[in-house]
Amino acid sequence: MRKKEMIAMLLAGGQGSRLGVLTRNVAKPAVTFGGKYRIIDFPLSNCINSGVDTVGVLTQYQPLRLNQHIGIGIPWDLDRKSGGVTILAPHVKGGGDSGEWFMGTANAIYQNLEYIESNNPEYVLILSGDHIYKMDYAAMLDFHKEKKAAATIAVLEVGWDEASRFGIMNTKDDDRIYEFEEKPERPKSNLASMGIYIFTWSRLREALIEDSKIHPDSDFGNHIIPRMLEEGQTMYAYRFKGYWKDVGTIESYWQANMELIRTLPDFNLYEDFWKIYTNTDHQPPQYTGPDARVKTSIVSDGCEVYGEIYDSILGPNVVVKKGAVIKGSIIMGNTVIGENSQLDRCIIDEGSKVGDNVKIGVGDNIENEMKPKIYNTGITVIGHMTTIPNNVTIGKNCVLLGKTTENDFADGVLQSGKSVIVEEVNL
Repeated sequence: MRKKEMIAMLLAGGQGSRLGVLTRNVAKPAVTFGGKYRIIDFPLSNCINSGVDTVGVLTQYQPLRLNQHIGIGIPWDLDRKSGGVTILAPHVKGGGDSGEWFMGTANAIYQNLEYIESNNPEYVLILSGDHIYKMDYAAMLDFHKEKKAAATIAVLEVGWDEASRFGIMNTKDDDRIYEFEEKPERPKSNLASMGIYIFTWSRLREALIEDSKIHPDSDFGNHIIPRMLEEGQTMYAYRFKGYWKDVGTIESYWQANMELIRTLPDFNLYEDFWKIYTNTDHQPPQYTGPDARVKTSIVSDGCEVYGEIYDSILGPNVVVKKGAVIKGSIIMGNTVIGENSQLDRCIIDEGSKVGDNVKIGVGDNIENEMKPKIYNTGITVIGHMTTIPNNVTIGKNCVLLGKTTENDFADGVLQSGKSVIVEEVNL
């Protein structure tokens, strides 16, 4: 059996419920980011840039668009006979007649022991498919081998006022981990786990098998890491100094996109030495009309801009018609913005159509009445393939999904914090 030094297992099955309507019909890692990319492009690109050429992608929730995007891994040079990318979905095992969902992060790895052992790795890299960052996993592996560790956990120093929101690694002076605390009220450290782990495979395999006998919902943070620490196994924190963002909320997703368009962005998509790859069709070049104006924005290939764009991001094949003004917004691919419409601080998902003379993002900042914990920062979100009629006004923290009509708006207005969800009926 040919031996791989390290393979990656990329956890990409999460629903991402805090992204609300953006993940209603698609897994969080498949959500568009930065115009033409999807969130999963970043860990996949990190893998190939780091020399990791064998990646198992574990899917579960709404996997169709994610599977279509990854395909056989051509954009990331992962279409290989030996290794490459493999989609790993929940499946029937052991001659049974029913499958079993992945019940936890570690349980998902446990259910794919056969795949891992078929590659015979010495080390296994565990990744989340929903973070934005650039990281050299080879350097982390060198650190892991130098320390002769059973496990190495990537950590990021966060503000002390934020530490209670994370899993915290408490370490000795040499960064050896002696304790893990999940969202502690009074943190002893500000070293937050990034959800990136390197395990010596023999040690992880034993822990997975033993823990599966006790916890059917086995999780790395709640079960595997504490178990290995209790057993006295050597674990180290690997300090990461670069940009890392968990885009798990509407606000953090919007903010991370906006950070891309700064004059000196914290996260740079234009570096030649660490490229981010994606699966994208060849598009015609972008076009700006004679009266168009674009300032401090990302405009992807295939866009036609006849209006004005400020501090915004446009995905591929977006059409902005004459007189339209877009500010501080994310417009995903294949969307049409009608004439003289005005958009401020909103997110519009793929394939949507906004009519003429529409105003979005006006009025008071009133949290959404249906889901106040998700929509509460003034950002209005338009879901996938949504249609908005002409001559309507939509407030802040509103949510719209489906083919809306004039009848869905009282006197042509949707007040801040309101929602319009039009369910499609399949006959």
